[in-house]
Amino acid sequence: MDLLATALPALEQAFALILQPQQIMFLVLGVLLGLSVGVFPGLGGIAGLSLVLPFMFGLDPVSGMALMVGLVAVVPTSDTFASVLMGIPGSSASQATVLDGFPMARKGHAARALSAAFISSLFGGLFGATVLTFFILVARPLVLAFGTPEMLAITVLGLSMVAILAGRVALKGLAAACLGLLVGTIGEAGAGGSLRMATYDIPYLTDGLKLVIVGLGIFAVPEIVSLLRQDKAIAREAQLGAGWLQGIRDWWANKWLSMRCAVIGVIVGVIPGLGGSVVDWIAYGHTVQTSRNKERFGSGDVRGVIGPESSNNAKEGGGLVPTLIFGIPGSGSMAVFLGGLGLMGFDAGPQLIQNNLDITYTVVWSLALANVVGAGLCIALATPIARLTTIRFALLAPFLFMLIAFAAFQSQQSLGDLVALFAIGLVGIFLRRFDWSRPAFLIGFVLSDQAENYANNLWQIANFKFRKGLETGLEYVASPIVLVILALTVVSVILGIRQARMIQSEGSVPSGGRRAPMIFAGLALAYMLVAWIDAASIDLVSDKIFPLTVATVGILATAALLLRMWLAPEGDVIFADREAGGEDAEAPHGLWSTLAWFGFLLALTALVGFILALAVFLVSFMRYRAGLSWAKSVAYAAAGIVFMCFLAWVLNRDFPPGLLQEFVRLPWPLR
Repeated sequence: MDLLATALPALEQAFALILQPQQIMFLVLGVLLGLSVGVFPGLGGIAGLSLVLPFMFGLDPVSGMALMVGLVAVVPTSDTFASVLMGIPGSSASQATVLDGFPMARKGHAARALSAAFISSLFGGLFGATVLTFFILVARPLVLAFGTPEMLAITVLGLSMVAILAGRVALKGLAAACLGLLVGTIGEAGAGGSLRMATYDIPYLTDGLKLVIVGLGIFAVPEIVSLLRQDKAIAREAQLGAGWLQGIRDWWANKWLSMRCAVIGVIVGVIPGLGGSVVDWIAYGHTVQTSRNKERFGSGDVRGVIGPESSNNAKEGGGLVPTLIFGIPGSGSMAVFLGGLGLMGFDAGPQLIQNNLDITYTVVWSLALANVVGAGLCIALATPIARLTTIRFALLAPFLFMLIAFAAFQSQQSLGDLVALFAIGLVGIFLRRFDWSRPAFLIGFVLSDQAENYANNLWQIANFKFRKGLETGLEYVASPIVLVILALTVVSVILGIRQARMIQSEGSVPSGGRRAPMIFAGLALAYMLVAWIDAASIDLVSDKIFPLTVATVGILATAALLLRMWLAPEGDVIFADREAGGEDAEAPHGLWSTLAWFGFLLALTALVGFILALAVFLVSFMRYRAGLSWAKSVAYAAAGIVFMCFLAWVLNRDFPPGLLQEFVRLPWPLR
């Protein structure tokens, strides 16, 4: 009651603080930094906040928080540019936006998709801040109610989205999800530390593959290669569509969908550890399940943009609940945010609300104001930036690959990052070619680590509880919250299986011959068999049971898929192959000749380092692949090198070295 009595004065003080000119200036500066960071695929809020942390020393606390909140609030808004215009997830929170946003851009409706996304993000951000305002005083019991069983149930709910995104052949979706889960188990096991999947021979894999590499490899590389092979602009039409006013009208027509997805965003954001990794998939699944005319999803339905974008900004408001109340970061960016609070002399937790409620509400309403400023800037820039989709793609592709290679290298600061990006990119290319659900693969990878951890923890604690008695054990593992979530999961799976045939998450794919699709399925089965044998050889039960179970399910699903392929007639939908017809089959450039360019960059980087290799790559590509003159090729390459050096200098990052750097001491940025 004391906190409730002090809430109103604290709100008034917070308003007075954030409306001061100095605080607004720092907030706008944070928004501009967030917009700049968000448009680069793979960087996201963690990189942006890490950039501003050194400047926190000596700043007024309110100014420093305004700077941080302004930055973190708009990254889920500005990352939409890459997702819609290029088919590259700008961050983990914008993966689902790619499914319908990018097809809209390719149809010439980029401005409409962007504006619908930005107005949805604005609504979601304001909704999250509003809920947080009234919820922050009573959130403690709810957050504490989510223990290990509830967290595992939420993770399973996230995995159930595979059903709705499985595509026309459910077995392919299940097999793709199992592949993603198994790739997520590569490296050191979280429970006992056992090394899995040849990690003894490849030290780079000890810490596993990072989300930024897998996300870029599965979505970005295949789309870049596909568009480059076709040698034309991203948009099939020169016009940009009805523009941002039409996007706002689309949002208004689907305002209740936006509201429901914003609620999902807040709820998922409240739960520590989930956040951006799953919220957009749950929102997308809900959007599909509750919509009519489902056949347009995956090929450019604006509702597939509105739903995820409403949820990922609302998630930031929810993520501040455990961050501010308990000092438990709800996501990676919130962990850095906690570090910034500490630098300014504030310790997050109950004492922050008890002793500094005005500061707490300053953070909340800075979040709301930042969303307004950020969305306004993005809407104003939507139409001119959308014109990028009308530029010949051969002029954009090398710079896009340059950016995603730089983003991937930030994972472990190793040349192995680029090798992993190239390898996962190949997997993504073939998943796309044979109509295996890439979203299902990515959902499996994203949730693999937490699914295993929660399952192991639940197993250990449940054993202890059941030793005390059957009633005690059942009360722990089957709480009302768990039962409700599991019921939602069952409904989601049933609806998903029934509706998946109408949803082409990878667009329309023609059927081809039997040989190539069966070879790819056979290779997937072989990988799962190797994963099963590897898991079975591990001594610790806690480290082997999860990959063993997933591999078993994957083997059964892939074997059933191969059996169905063996029995299916020629031309069946199960033999989907993009090389059999459509744009990929008619592309003037071959797959392997296009990949050779990026293999050339990778090999040259290993020899002479990234910057020298990039200079040679850009000049060669622009001259011989894009057909520009030598003067223009050198000018484009110089501009790219200068930009990369500036970006690395600002972010205090180095570039991948090669063999040359081991023998010759070179100045930065060549070292």
